[in-house]
Amino acid sequence: MAGKIDGLPLPFVPIGGVNGLSQSPKPMSSPEQSPFRELLKAKLDETAELKFSAHAQSRMRSRDISLSADQLNLLNNAVDQAKEKGGHNSLVLMSDYAFIVNADNRTVVTAMDRQGMDDSVFTNIDSAVVL
Repeated sequence: MAGKIDGLPLPFVPIGGVNGLSQSPKPMSSPEQSPFRELLKAKLDETAELKFSAHAQSRMRSRDISLSADQLNLLNNAVDQAKEKGGHNSLVLMSDYAFIVNADNRTVVTAMDRQGMDDSVFTNIDSAVVL
């Protein structure tokens, strides 16, 4: 409820008093020196990287799956495509490998080789990217 005395509105007085109104505001620091900008850039760079869950790393070791730089780049691009199309849990099929990827947090959840794909049924996915 607005402050009124005898039906008349009270004048606005800032917390710092009326003298605080005459002081000029402090200049903002330049964006190049902002620690927030640096933290934001670091966080965005971090989220752009593709991560592998402990389960996916274990599967890749046990199935002797190693990706070349080109294959890793293809997988990264596939995650971008899935995310752009609204995919959340995506199957990425490469010539010799298949990956289940959480596109939202850019994490490979599991991996399998050609032999593991032969009889597999893929569940809990909402999209597929075939490379």
